[in-house]
Amino acid sequence: MTKIIIVNEKDEIIGHKERESLNLEDIYRVSALFVMNSKGDILLAQRSFNKKNSPGKWGPAVAGTNDVGETYTTNIIKEIKEEIGIEIKNPTPIFKKRSALKNNYFVQWYFEIVDKDISEFTIQKEEVEKIKWLSKQDFFKEVEDINSEILNSMRVNTELIDLVKNFKVI
Repeated sequence: MTKIIIVNEKDEIIGHKERESLNLEDIYRVSALFVMNSKGDILLAQRSFNKKNSPGKWGPAVAGTNDVGETYTTNIIKEIKEEIGIEIKNPTPIFKKRSALKNNYFVQWYFEIVDKDISEFTIQKEEVEKIKWLSKQDFFKEVEDINSEILNSMRVNTELIDLVKNFKVI
């Protein structure tokens, strides 16, 4: 079983644990990729219904917990290839923040512009039910609708909301 990285309040590695043995005080690392296309649409992924946390909820195109020996960047490069089947060698880091809504972790966010049709992605069924492009207008409707199936961690993420608001169509 692969162990995940455990960090302290300063995001310094202090140990490793198997995912099943995590407790609420443990802080771990997550890498996430926010994808837009040049028209300003947002690529969202629906989490597998078999996931322990937030099954079936819609979130970023890619996200993954950092395993022992991985950096935020090596983790997101691996997760992009696994979860949506494309290759991005140098993902652009945009910000890192601490989240403690339900789970306790640091998340390093990356951003990429990807102009591909949905049919050009290959999803990993163990992790992702499906993906879809959402217009900016529909994205904001989902974020504002408290009953939508979008992850709360995206709904309250002011940096992502600002990124979408300020994105200029190429």
